[in-house]
Amino acid sequence: MVLRNGEVVEQFSTFADPERPLTREITELTGITDEMLRGAPSQAEAINAFLDFVGDRPLAAHNAEFDMGFIAEGCRRMGRPFDSTSIDTLILAQNLLPELGKHKLDIVAEHLNLPAFNHHRAYDDAATVGYMLVPFFEMLRDRGVHTLQQINPAMARLRTGGKARRQPKHLIVLAKNQLGLRNLYKLISASHLDHFKRYPIMPKSLINQHREGLIIGSACEAGELFQAVVKRKDFAELKRIASWYDFLEIQPLCNNAFMLRKGMVQSQEELKDFNRTIVSLGEALDKPVCATGDVHFLDPEDEIYRHVLLASKGFEDADSSLPIYFKTTTEMLEEFAYLGKEKAYEVVVRNTNLVADWCEDVVPLPQGLFAPKIENSAEELTSLVWRKAKALYGEEPPKIVVDRINAELGDIIKCKYDVIYMSAQKLVQDSLAHGYLVGSRGSVGSSLVAFMSGITEVNSLPPHYRCPKCKHSDFDTAKEKGIGCGADMPDAVCPVCGTPYAKDGFNIPFETFLGFGGDKVPDIDLNFSGEYQANAHRYTFELFGQTHVFRAGTIGTVAEKTAFGYVKKYMDERGRTVNRAEENRLAQGCTGVKRTTGQHPGGMVVIPQNREIYDFCPVQHPADDPNSDIITTHFEYHSMESNLLKLDMLGHDDPTMIRMLQDLTGVDPQKIPLDDRDTMSIFTSSEVLGFVDDPILGPTGAVAIPEFNTKFTRGMLVDTQPHEFDILLRLSGFSHGTDVWLGNARDLIVDQGVPVGQAIGCRDDIMLFLISCGMPEKRAFKIMESVRKGRGLPEGAEEEMRAAGVPDWYIGSCKKIKYLFPKAHAVAYVMMAFRIAWFKVHRPLAFYAAFFSIRAKAFDATFMCQGMDVCKAKMREIESKEKPSPVEEDILVTLEVVYEFYLRGFTFEHMDLYRSHAVNFLPDNEKGSLLPPFTSVPGLGETAAWSIMEQREGKRFISIEEFSAACPKVSKTHIEQLKAAGALDGMPDTSQITLFDGLF
Repeated sequence: MVLRNGEVVEQFSTFADPERPLTREITELTGITDEMLRGAPSQAEAINAFLDFVGDRPLAAHNAEFDMGFIAEGCRRMGRPFDSTSIDTLILAQNLLPELGKHKLDIVAEHLNLPAFNHHRAYDDAATVGYMLVPFFEMLRDRGVHTLQQINPAMARLRTGGKARRQPKHLIVLAKNQLGLRNLYKLISASHLDHFKRYPIMPKSLINQHREGLIIGSACEAGELFQAVVKRKDFAELKRIASWYDFLEIQPLCNNAFMLRKGMVQSQEELKDFNRTIVSLGEALDKPVCATGDVHFLDPEDEIYRHVLLASKGFEDADSSLPIYFKTTTEMLEEFAYLGKEKAYEVVVRNTNLVADWCEDVVPLPQGLFAPKIENSAEELTSLVWRKAKALYGEEPPKIVVDRINAELGDIIKCKYDVIYMSAQKLVQDSLAHGYLVGSRGSVGSSLVAFMSGITEVNSLPPHYRCPKCKHSDFDTAKEKGIGCGADMPDAVCPVCGTPYAKDGFNIPFETFLGFGGDKVPDIDLNFSGEYQANAHRYTFELFGQTHVFRAGTIGTVAEKTAFGYVKKYMDERGRTVNRAEENRLAQGCTGVKRTTGQHPGGMVVIPQNREIYDFCPVQHPADDPNSDIITTHFEYHSMESNLLKLDMLGHDDPTMIRMLQDLTGVDPQKIPLDDRDTMSIFTSSEVLGFVDDPILGPTGAVAIPEFNTKFTRGMLVDTQPHEFDILLRLSGFSHGTDVWLGNARDLIVDQGVPVGQAIGCRDDIMLFLISCGMPEKRAFKIMESVRKGRGLPEGAEEEMRAAGVPDWYIGSCKKIKYLFPKAHAVAYVMMAFRIAWFKVHRPLAFYAAFFSIRAKAFDATFMCQGMDVCKAKMREIESKEKPSPVEEDILVTLEVVYEFYLRGFTFEHMDLYRSHAVNFLPDNEKGSLLPPFTSVPGLGETAAWSIMEQREGKRFISIEEFSAACPKVSKTHIEQLKAAGALDGMPDTSQITLFDGLF
């Protein structure tokens, strides 16, 4: 059709004889049948008639490049020149209507309120394009565009930065050598950080800058070259495009069968012609053409998993068959047999091996540990260790101490782990200098050097006495009496000077941390106060430099439960039912598939000063969020933990709670004795708290104590009746392990009478017990490692253990275990827990203030401050529900502690606008009460709470109206809740007064 001044003045329409039957897909898509084409002009006649109609007038089409390619190809076959100017309404729509997410013809037409049309019929599509131009030309005129020559510059101005907005094309990038790998990492990083638009993009100019060592392939149907072939670009243009690539690719016809379904081609022969054209380009340019599979899954039967995953994302064509599995050489030769036997062998076998041979042996990560440099780290570590060793054990420490330190330092310095130790030491000391304790996690407490250098509080030596005055020590008594840890040793005085002995040592072998000879890279995990974690991270950047510290990246995958949801939804939407076994198979096939990327909550990766991150991996924003200012490693951090220094600095509540307790009471938590009898008693009885066998709280007093607060762990306490610190350590191991307690240790202890102290609680217990039975240290270590990883007993171990006198029940227990907790981790956690428990017994109001301020996830002043009866009623209400919500479960946990608070005779004051804190509960020891903070009002966040404290400074509000105006972040709902909590008692609603106010 011809459009003049917005009016249709001429029309042209004709069928063309394709000279072969139409496919079913074409007929379904267009509604055109073979009968309708009978007697139609030949293709040459139709093209000539069309060109005569067009004359020298410019053409317009939606995605004009595609349509113009078809016309150009037809003209080329006829030998008729074709060089017409065209207007692409797709580009106009993309730039004039950027608010539309998609710019397909029907979507744009609907947006412009154009008449409905029969999409995929040539005349209807052309008419819609014509009608579309009318509003587009109006928009252009409004922008000062009045001629065709002005359109392209106008479109460029509308695009971001004046750059052409094109649909990114796929390509294959291979690293030829280590330099190429480094350049590839640079390109991946730039694509995620600087050029991310829905997906990472590599500008060609950037690829050219970093092309050394790279091999570029033309990729699949979404690649630049294949799309140009599909658009019937002339051969000279195709050669220009193909010349940029190092090798060209063709793929099986099934990969591109969607073109038949969508009517982009009319037969498989056309698909073959596309591949033949690329083969011809390879011959003309002397570039290898490789047959590739664009493989998305391994085996043909795995295709269903892809369908399920695509359906979960809402793809309409999720069930379309696309057999892009890993085909055998025979299958690939059959796929390309139409090229002839010799050519098929060339593209399938010879050329693919040729490209493979271009690639040298490349390792994704350089081998070995690449730690940053800290000046004189080995000397400083050695000095720190011996300084503290002598401070504790005298100028000539006992042989057991000297031998242990020498052995550890020897392995640490030999393997260049001293930088890792000193990095952690500096971070811990920085936190301590600011008043926050640091807890250790994992096995770092197994290292005496870590203790002596101040990284951990856990002393891994065997249990012993040491004199704080004259430095005398005794390592024999505990061994003779079979005592498991220093805290359980009876009080004694130094026989040399009469000073009460300090009791120390938890008996943890160093090998659980570094292995034998330092063959395990140390992983030092630390728990910082949540209040100080951000400062610790900042200090890390200061220590090693902004450009050498990155957040540890994570990869989120489809969880098993989520996969089951996908499968059920997939089947429900299709009205299908399958048995449970098939559901399991499908869910298993979807489990573990990458979903997103993220960042470890406390992990930091440090690059050596003489290296760049690109020597190890690319970088990106977490979850590809372009608005994030955080940069993470592109690789999942576990894949690099043997190569780079990873600092694991999590935020944790315990150090925060300890700091608040110290601030409230003035008690130094590090001086709290770990053998305090009253504190130990709450793990078996609540009598010291003032009540016994409460029907709600049970027989123990362990409510709100970290590690022992759940009903599960409190049940352990009832079963084991611990009276020693060593037993608490085992309970921590039981609770954190997998298949360690239920069906294993519990049965042995409760049913068979095995002493708790002999049951396996932590991984180190196995090694120490086997060594005590006379087994060699290395063999004991190997057995421990196998069991703690859930691999059972190594070959021959069972016989060796029996020969050493290991009981059958012990061997059976080892076989059941799937995961074992490190003893050093248990010690660090239980030490923190015991200190907190001490405050619960001896400074109860401070304890509850700290718990409600820091650990209570769901404190609600509207009912929790209303007395014990209200709390009990709320507990019954939640417990009566078949399936409480996660929020209700959190409320129930907090209610237990509130109930105990009331049970011990304490009360909550009414919230006070001028005395209440923003976020912390404030104790009043004289009244035996706590003053709730503003955040205990449901939904009132910290920002609003702090604003109340700021606005009340130095003033008294005369009315709720004035208060509301001063604190706009406090909503009307919050004001009503503050009223209910008593915070606004006595305050009138309005600042206005009447003539008679105050007269009566």
